[in-house]
Amino acid sequence: MTGLEHRRQSVVPRHEFARRMAAFLGVALGVVLVVLGFGMAGYHRFEAMPWLDAFLNAAMILGGMGPVDRLQTPGGKLFAGIYALLCGLVFIGLSGLLLTPIFHRVLHRFHVPDKD
Repeated sequence: MTGLEHRRQSVVPRHEFARRMAAFLGVALGVVLVVLGFGMAGYHRFEAMPWLDAFLNAAMILGGMGPVDRLQTPGGKLFAGIYALLCGLVFIGLSGLLLTPIFHRVLHRFHVPDKD
């Protein structure tokens, strides 16, 4: 399902591991772009921000820094709270996603049978 080798298979070479990491990074980048687009659309819709300002606010919350502009509308404030919670969950999920191949490779070395 994930393309990771079974515990009875040998550890993949470094170039294959690099390809796997690039694939996981690509998925993570795709998720970040979707969540960033969602944030931009929300700020644009609820706070009537221009697209560039909406990008700045969404990117700052996604990066963990917090909003730049003061929110004026109740809808905008509600959206910002929900978006901040979503960004926290995305951060946790993507951390796990990006660490998966690394942990798998390290732990896999302990389970590969020795060749005599």
